[in-house]
Amino acid sequence: MRAAYLVAVLVALAAVVSVGCVQSGVSNPSPAATVLATPLAPTLTPTPVATPLPTPLPQTPDNGGVNETGVNETVSNETTQMPRGTADANLAVEVYVPDKVFAGTTLFSEFHDSQKPRIVEVNLLGEVVWEYLLPADLKQYTNPGFDASLLPNNNVLFVLPLKGVYEINREGTVVWSYLDSKVSHDADRLSNGNTLVVWGGADTKDDAQVKEVSPDGRIVWSWRAKDYYDKAPYDAINRENSWTHANAATRMSNGNTLISLRNFQLTIEVAPNGSVVWSHDWSSLGEVDPHDPELLPNDNLLACLPPTDAPYQAVEINRTTGETVWSYSKEGLMSSRDCDRLPNGNTLIVTVQANQAASDPRTGLVWESQIIEVTSGGEIVWQLGVKNASSGRSPGWLYKAERIPA
Repeated sequence: MRAAYLVAVLVALAAVVSVGCVQSGVSNPSPAATVLATPLAPTLTPTPVATPLPTPLPQTPDNGGVNETGVNETVSNETTQMPRGTADANLAVEVYVPDKVFAGTTLFSEFHDSQKPRIVEVNLLGEVVWEYLLPADLKQYTNPGFDASLLPNNNVLFVLPLKGVYEINREGTVVWSYLDSKVSHDADRLSNGNTLVVWGGADTKDDAQVKEVSPDGRIVWSWRAKDYYDKAPYDAINRENSWTHANAATRMSNGNTLISLRNFQLTIEVAPNGSVVWSHDWSSLGEVDPHDPELLPNDNLLACLPPTDAPYQAVEINRTTGETVWSYSKEGLMSSRDCDRLPNGNTLIVTVQANQAASDPRTGLVWESQIIEVTSGGEIVWQLGVKNASSGRSPGWLYKAERIPA
């Protein structure tokens, strides 16, 4: 009996040691001299502030179901298992239906306070469970195209328009960067370790709108709209000092690349040789400025349409027929820049809502930046708003968000 007890103790100690081990990062290779990409330079990158993840809530509160943030904590698996964080006066969950949401945390960037641009992760109650405050030398590069996403290694990849792409760990240390003044809107880490980046902030015909960058900063693939669209009616377009205003690119499972060209009102699929093998023209709906197209498992396409006069804020089409198979719209909603289909069938949308709660001298409205989760039937089951910071209509203080599964 005593021997069995000693064996159990030794096994438990071994497990603790194993959990406590952290694999050290691999040193970053030097980039090519002709490419603006640099590994971490401790003397150049200030140490940012990062808030560690708290421990999960051990038990259901006995305060009548309402926590200190004023959000109803209905007893459910989602609530009792969620990580707890710190209430934030600038963020408020206005709708929460526990048995209908997709459980998890939500990661997004926001910069309603120009002195405190940050990447933040919140739980379903709106409590901050992790945040990264940008260091002083990077603050000027934040704008609505300040995109952030979680990587498989639990690091966070984010884009600073006109500056570059950065990867940080959860302690806030920069572990990789690609410095390039011609990046904006979107960056994705590919399965081969390369990074797909977009340039559409002020792109010209001579620019590559999409680039694939290796870990050491080499451009190993690029695509230029000029090769296929330097003809009527696209050749004369110049809107907001931008030709295509490319705003998203995604590498598909077949090796092709899905690209969003806002000013052209096009979503296109490009083969590795650069040829356009599929396209969808959104102009039949008006000048709807498509954003963030997402290829769904059923091969349909989900996209956001930001303008106030667009018929939908989020729309799913059949890629073969072009037919609309699902859509979401709501009065007063506009500037939808990102929509993600969640595993439970709900859709997460980043948007701006016209609220009557307070008065803007110019419009009589307050434009509140929001992240909403809607069911396939259009019911809002979760809604987080940026409070006390009218967004000035468009595009708001939020750009993209992603739900991290519990």
